[in-house]
Formats: sequence, C-alpha cells, structure tokens
Amino acid sequence: MSITIGRKKPVPRNQRAELNRARQYKRNADDAPDISVSLMDMDSSIMYYFENVIKPTVFENGEHQKVPLLYASPERWYSINKTGFVRDSKRQLILPVIVFRRTGMEKDDTIAVDKIDPLDPKLFYTFERKYTDRNRYDNLSVQQGIIPQREFHNVAVPDYMVLNYDFIIYTHYIEQMNKLVERINWSAGSYWGEPGKMRFKTNIENYTDSVDVSETDRVVKTEFSVSLKGYLIPDAFNDLQGPHTNQTFLTPKRLIIGTETDVEVPSAMEQISGETLTAESSLTQLGGSLPTSNILQNQFTIAAGAGITVTDDGLPFDGTVDRNYTISVSQALDSTSSPTFNSVAVSQLTVNSPTAFSLTSAGLQNLTVTGSLIAGTDLSISGNATIGGTVTAQEFHTEYISGSIIFTSGSTQFGDTLDDTHEFTGSLQIQGSHQINVYSINEISNDANLTDTSTTALVTEFAAKTYMDNAVAAVSSYTSYLRKQFVKISSGIVNAQTASFSAVTASAPAGLATTTEDDFLFFINGQYMEHDAIEIQQANASTFYVKVNTDNIGYNLESDDEIVAWGRFNS
Repeated sequence: MSITIGRKKPVPRNQRAELNRARQYKRNADDAPDISVSLMDMDSSIMYYFENVIKPTVFENGEHQKVPLLYASPERWYSINKTGFVRDSKRQLILPVIVFRRTGMEKDDTIAVDKIDPLDPKLFYTFERKYTDRNRYDNLSVQQGIIPQREFHNVAVPDYMVLNYDFIIYTHYIEQMNKLVERINWSAGSYWGEPGKMRFKTNIENYTDSVDVSETDRVVKTEFSVSLKGYLIPDAFNDLQGPHTNQTFLTPKRLIIGTETDVEVPSAMEQISGETLTAESSLTQLGGSLPTSNILQNQFTIAAGAGITVTDDGLPFDGTVDRNYTISVSQALDSTSSPTFNSVAVSQLTVNSPTAFSLTSAGLQNLTVTGSLIAGTDLSISGNATIGGTVTAQEFHTEYISGSIIFTSGSTQFGDTLDDTHEFTGSLQIQGSHQINVYSINEISNDANLTDTSTTALVTEFAAKTYMDNAVAAVSSYTSYLRKQFVKISSGIVNAQTASFSAVTASAPAGLATTTEDDFLFFINGQYMEHDAIEIQQANASTFYVKVNTDNIGYNLESDDEIVAWGRFNS
C-alpha cells in the first residue's frame, strides 16, 4: 500500500501579495517604534491644550467654574447653527461652553515634498543616536583603537498639512466672554499638543462677537477660526513595503591599528623617572660605569733576550698610547746557524708590502703553517700548492692549457644560494639525467600528442604548441557548450502532465556527457520542481516537452501555471 502526500502548489506570480523581506528584521531591543501621526492626533492635541494648558474658567456664583470643551459632530453643529444654542439631552442650555469642529484641510504649499512613489517613499531624515549601550566610547576603547558601533535612525518625512477649525464660545455675560478670549488669544501662535507627543503650531484669526436674545434666553457668543500646521504619517504605511516611518541600523565596528613607535631606552627611562637622561647616566643607573678610554686592566711589557732585539724595550703597554714593537734576530734563521734552529714555529706570520719574505736558502725550501697565514697583498706560488683543508675565496681566475678535477665524493657543487650565476660559453653536453630544483630530467620529447605522459621529460616548442593548438580548439567547443544557459517560459500546457516550450536542447561535444534533464532546472509558479518527478523530451526541431509524474510531484499542471525552464538550450 502506497500513500501519496500531496504538496500545496504555489500561487502564480500575478496572484501573489507583495512581500518585502527587508521589513522582516529583528527589532527586539529597539525602543524607537514606528511612528504615525493621524488627523485624530491633531484633533486630540487641541483638546488636550484647551483642557490642560489654557484651562478656560469663568467666575460664576462666587466660584470659578471650568468651561467644558465639546467636539461637535455634524448633527450637533447643524443643531447649533439652526437654534443658535447648545442644549443637552434634556433640551437645557449648556452655559458656559466651547464647541469646535474641523472644517477643512489643505496641503501646505510652502513646504515642497516629493515622495516619488507614495507606496514606497524614499524621503527620510537620518539622525545619530548617541550614547547607547552599543556606541559607548570609553578610555579602554580609545587605547585599543576601537571605534564603536553607531546607531542611526531613518525617520520618514511626513505630508505637511494646514487644518482649519471653527470655534464657538457661549457664556452668560460679556465679562465672562472677555476673560475666556483673553486666555485663548494669549496661546495663539504657540505649539499645541501633549508633552511627549507631536506638537503643532496654531494661529487664531477672525474673532466675531454677538449677543443672541430671545424671549426666554440671553446668550453671549464669540466665533473664531484656528489654523493648525500639522503633518501626516499614516499608520497604514507601516504595513506596506518599507519601513517608511522609522528604520534603525548600526554601523560596523572598526579596529584601527596605528604605526608602532620605537623608543630608546634612555627615553623610556626618562618617562619613568621624570629626569633627562643621557647614555652615560643611563649606564650608571643600570649599575655600570662608562670607561673614558681603552685602558687595559693588566698592562704588559715586551723585553729583549739573548740574541733578540726589541724596540721600545721594557716600556709597558696599557692601551693609553699606541706602541709598535719590532722584534729582530741578528743572525740568519738557518738550520746550520749558531744557535741551530731545528724548526721555527709562529702562530701568525704577517707580511706587509713592500717588505719581501723569501725562503730560498738551503734547508728552508718548505714553509709549514699550522695556524693562520695572512698576506696583506698578493701571494704568489711558482710551484704546486697542496691544501688539505677548504679553500675560501671571493673569486677564482684560472689560466690553463688543460684542466681536470680529482675527487673522492664524485660530486661537484657550484654556488650556495639561488641568486648565484654560472655562465658557460659554447655547448653543454650531459650524459645521463640532470636535476632542476631537485627534480630529475632524463630526456627532451618532441611528441606533439604527449602520449607518454612521462614525469621526467621536457617537451620541445613544437610539441607544446601543437598540443596547445589542439587543446584550445577542444576547449572552444567545450566552453561554447558550457556557456549555453538560457531561460525559457512555457508556451502552453499540453495536458495535466506535459508542458510545452519553443526551444531546442544543446548537443554536447565529443568528450562531454550527453545532455540530460540534470542539465536543466524547472520552476512552477516560482517553486522548484524535483528532478525525480520530471523528464524531458525534444519532440521535434522546435518543440521541447517537460513531462511531470503527477503521482510523485503531488499535483497536475493547469493552464494558468507559469513554468520556467533554465538550462542548456541552443539559444
């Protein structure tokens, strides 16, 4: 037994309600809600200002009496104009009393506002909210180079309106009327409204006084008009695409890394101690002392002996004065001389030009140096030089008739760093393999197809060019196919399982997989259609079918469905 669970088919695009996901942001910690200003808010501001600021009162029967303020409905205003009085439900006169109504409104042409699109206005005033929990700026932030987040608010620019109101004041006596008019006129030209809410500038014009006397009643009446400069931000705008009235956003935090500064030790110590320090005083504070000259702690003296002459004989050397000691032997240094020297050994022999040093006498043909031999100028050897250690030189210059290398390791090394250069003039013949960056090369290949896939062969220019020309031609064919990504909209619904398109599938070139339904994406009314529930068919040279397995996909195709295909079509 198999059960098919049907899925709800999406609504066609032309029947959907517009949804702006930009409005779906979280404002959990936002204490600045969307703003709205209605006509009722402006009517309420007048009511509040009269009752709580102007506070109209009259003196009657020995006490102050509050004058009520009534908003006249159309029926009540008609009755007032007909009878000239304000009566309660029992047909009794209400005195004193103030009644008013809104008579009209118009655009404030002195302030030009162009919303561009009333359903999606783009007029905002942006202001920064300072000193919130997100943009606190303390000394620690300054030291770390952190610029905190700044909180900004976009507030919509409203529609500016001028609203007109008619007022009528009723009293028993003219004296009472005068007191009321004085209090009301004193508030003209100010901003009326409730604290913490919107306030609106008002102006009073055209006071008209009259006294209505009948057989039974006497009423003092004053009429005047109030113009209020208000602004409208309908609350309904908050439900449209937006936000229109208030939007909160934050700037990203920034970490600024400044340039490092090197400070000398004396300068750092100066900042710590507060003193101006020199190198000498710094060394002294560190527990040392600065010598005034190169003085030896223990002086020495060179003294002459038997058969040896020393200049400056017996004069001490302590480093304060330069001394040159010359040590001389008055006889020849020969193995047959008296005294006889079987061998002469020195730790260091220094020969400075132009002094000549010659070993030509009998018995001194060879010079053995077990330590260091330093020649201040040139060293010339007419015979052979056998060196058992390592020869280190800045340059080698050779003049030879023939040359050979005798070695025991079987290896020769030229240079020690990658920037060394070795130049050869003529041809270089190598038998066997050679290495480049420790990688072995054993042949040069001219195979244009590179069929051997050798890891130790270098290809010629001909082989490389031929192979790349063939590869470019193949790639051009591949890229032309791979770039074929086109969108098609169904031209009609053949039946409940088949949708028709005026399109032709692209054929894959040799070497690539054949074009299948996996190379396409299909959407019905904006919703993705699973590949396991569809198959494609090229019906003829110009018609392309998408067949739907209704059991798997859970619904049938209908004539008003919009089916979009995206994939490898020829055009």
